[in-house]
Amino acid sequence: MLHWMTGLKRAPVAVSLIGILGLVPPAAAKDSLLEEAVSFSGQVLYLQTDVPGLIIGAVRDGETAVFGFGETAKGNGKVPDGDTLMRVGSISKVFTGAVLASLAADGTVEFTDRLQDRLGWDVEIPVLDGKPIRLIDLATHTSGLPREVDVERGPDDDPFSTVTKEAYSKALAEGAQLFPAGTGGLYSNFGFDMLAVALGSAAGKAYAELLAERVLEPMGLKDTTLAPGEADRDRLMQGHNFDGSPLPDVPNTPVMAGASGLYTTTNDMLKWLEWHLDRFSPDMAEMRILNHASYVQRDALDPTYGFDESGHMDAMGLGWVVMQPEGDRPLLLQKAGGRQGMFVYHAFAPTRGVGVFVAINEFDFAASMLMAEVVNDLIADLAPR
Repeated sequence: MLHWMTGLKRAPVAVSLIGILGLVPPAAAKDSLLEEAVSFSGQVLYLQTDVPGLIIGAVRDGETAVFGFGETAKGNGKVPDGDTLMRVGSISKVFTGAVLASLAADGTVEFTDRLQDRLGWDVEIPVLDGKPIRLIDLATHTSGLPREVDVERGPDDDPFSTVTKEAYSKALAEGAQLFPAGTGGLYSNFGFDMLAVALGSAAGKAYAELLAERVLEPMGLKDTTLAPGEADRDRLMQGHNFDGSPLPDVPNTPVMAGASGLYTTTNDMLKWLEWHLDRFSPDMAEMRILNHASYVQRDALDPTYGFDESGHMDAMGLGWVVMQPEGDRPLLLQKAGGRQGMFVYHAFAPTRGVGVFVAINEFDFAASMLMAEVVNDLIADLAPR
């Protein structure tokens, strides 16, 4: 299923690429087929996209493989590996969805709770057509809230500084919704930031503390954080803009945590995927079942916008884009992200025991769509229907 190799214009890959590409081989694993498939897919994708650096990791039936190519920053000679830290942008949303699943599993919240009742802010949220915004609407991008809150960009060294509680409160009070909740689908960072605030308020603690308590610590994700320490910054992968220039690692504001705030590593992402794939484990089982369900079918929504760049959305889960089986490819749950010169993507087949994560450190839309195609096809190759 490697049709994405068509048109490859770089040198033949049948040579020893470890030295040429700066490839980091994985630790010894039992699954030689997994290593072969992940290594070759990463090699070809790196050559085809010509990005400064790429890292790809996969898990199959509990075995993992990680391969890095290129450099963590142009010219530094440092090959990315499983412990390389990176911003993952909108992949943060599925972590927020997992927090929602955890709180729903123990009865702290219900999916149908109104945002008005859970936000904890002194703001009156208008109701369109008798349909209040609910937590499930926020988690499935069906709230009607726009993609972003409308604010002026901050200074170059702190461009997100204007994305504040006050800005969100003002937008909510003035009626930011573009359609009644639950009737359409519109990809919304605004919505997921509000979901994280509401979950923290419902639990009576800061969202960062709640995320650590419900997801990061139980899953052993020691390098996944909203705020890396200074000692970890030498592991940070440098993002690059569309023109190839480096982008600074500017801070998020606290209210941006739910939609795009996370940093992580490939090793942590594989642990995250392993938890999702361990579907018969009693450990946080109710949370996992809630997290993997489809809640909104595409044909129930009008309009739908902003969901298909990494594969056709058939339904929405708790932040997950759900792709129904097609051809040899099994059912997939997937999510992409981008922030400050990083594009990332991960997907898993919940009934087939396979998941893949990939990251590149340059903004390139063609490359980002290609890497999603490669991952989806790789899962189909490793776990065909």
